[in-house]
Amino acid sequence: MTAYDELNEFEGKSSKLSLGYQLLKLIKSEELTFLMEAHDALSAAIVAEAGFPAIWASGFSISTSLGYRDVNECSWTQVVDVVERMVDASCKPILVDGDSGFGNFNNARIFSKKLFERGAAGICIEDKVFPKMNSFVGNRHPLADIGEFCGRLKAIRDTVPKDEFVLIARTEAFIAGQGIDEALDRAHAYAYANAGVDGILIHSRRHEPNEVFAFSDAWKNRLPLVIVPTKYYTTPASEYKNAGISAAIWANHNMRAAVNAMRSICQVVLKEEGVKNVEDGIADLSEVFSLLDYDELDISEGIYLS
Repeated sequence: MTAYDELNEFEGKSSKLSLGYQLLKLIKSEELTFLMEAHDALSAAIVAEAGFPAIWASGFSISTSLGYRDVNECSWTQVVDVVERMVDASCKPILVDGDSGFGNFNNARIFSKKLFERGAAGICIEDKVFPKMNSFVGNRHPLADIGEFCGRLKAIRDTVPKDEFVLIARTEAFIAGQGIDEALDRAHAYAYANAGVDGILIHSRRHEPNEVFAFSDAWKNRLPLVIVPTKYYTTPASEYKNAGISAAIWANHNMRAAVNAMRSICQVVLKEEGVKNVEDGIADLSEVFSLLDYDELDISEGIYLS
């Protein structure tokens, strides 16, 4: 039985297989797992409906949807509130983009504890100083001291249950312009920091995956390896599998798709002063009702209203 088969067997039975444990099994599976980005309850419901086994709660996309820039302008309490709605709307394991933990070890552990209490399946935090800058903006990406960052990881692990909340350590060494030796030194430190890290995320802003694959080859599957192919998106998934990658995250595509779709609709409606020619290209109201299970409310009204 594959990891996907087992998850399907336990679909909807969280008492037998928690969302955190589901995510842990996916990350540790020999199969390549894909996580799709969502940034609010509606997008999370759509990702779940599409059939993705897990969701990436993107810090960039959540910030953008709230009208903030991805430089920790959005507070951790706002992220927690959004993630709670995403969990309720999807019932899928959600790995939260925790940026750098919103501060030191204390901020990181409080943030993680609140995410766990609201139903998130795990957190990924990166080894940058606070506030962080989006990885694809500019060239100022100062990295945290290795020992200090290991303290953040250990504080999270000591605060939330290991088998019920996944902890991924993300190194931004390549983003900061450092080489593979620095990336490996940091990944090894995070993996063996007595912090109970479940996986390593290696990030790159290059348009080809060479440095990511070089890292993977040297890493030798010491822990599951996670990637974010935002820039090297033309690489076939088969190459990720051959490189021993455990999970790939499509990190911002629903938000970017929504931007294009809404712009297009607004331009047509403004120009034509009506919605006649956009109806065929947008979701029917019945589809929205179905996503949020309006039928259940209709049935319940029959039971509970006199």
